[in-house]
Amino acid sequence: MVKLIGVSASPRIAATDWIILEALRYAEEKWKAETRYFSVRGKKLNFCLHCDHCIKEGSCIHDDAMKEVYSGFEWAEAVLIGTPVYQGTLSGQAKVLLDRMRAFVARNPHALREKVGAAVADGGDRIGGQELAIRAIADFYLINEMVPVGGGAFGANLGATFWSKDKGAEGVKEDEEGLRSLHKTVDRLMEVWFMMKGDGKGV
Repeated sequence: MVKLIGVSASPRIAATDWIILEALRYAEEKWKAETRYFSVRGKKLNFCLHCDHCIKEGSCIHDDAMKEVYSGFEWAEAVLIGTPVYQGTLSGQAKVLLDRMRAFVARNPHALREKVGAAVADGGDRIGGQELAIRAIADFYLINEMVPVGGGAFGANLGATFWSKDKGAEGVKEDEEGLRSLHKTVDRLMEVWFMMKGDGKGV
């Protein structure tokens, strides 16, 4: 059974939140995944100060909600990060979360090695920067020795993308192609994990 954490990097309970919860529901139902969920909404997340406290002391100088993120990433074997598109790229909250993972790998540079990761982005515009946001998350996976996974050709190349039409959760629920891209991405994330474990369920 794969351990999957879903992260909603939106300050709202709206489109991104619904997408991540749908992804976890789908993974539980189809792949029997064990799941955890983290939302940045209402959480205290301080900026990385590049103070190098993590390098010198092996821990982050901040005492905030990132402790929950560190625990979740340590537990997880697969990761799905979702972000709304702000100014053509990922949200500020998503960037803070990724930046602050430096403290997690400072203790062990291989802490995320061979975990699999995928990404989803939703935007009010059809072509608003969803793929740029996904690429930023994929870069994080690559830098930290994870295995980045997209949904595959013909529908989910880099990951899952949604067009909310600025209607929040109701908007993404109406996006049939977005939902198809999400399911394709979750399927591929699970398949790659099983292939890496030699289970034979991957294709």
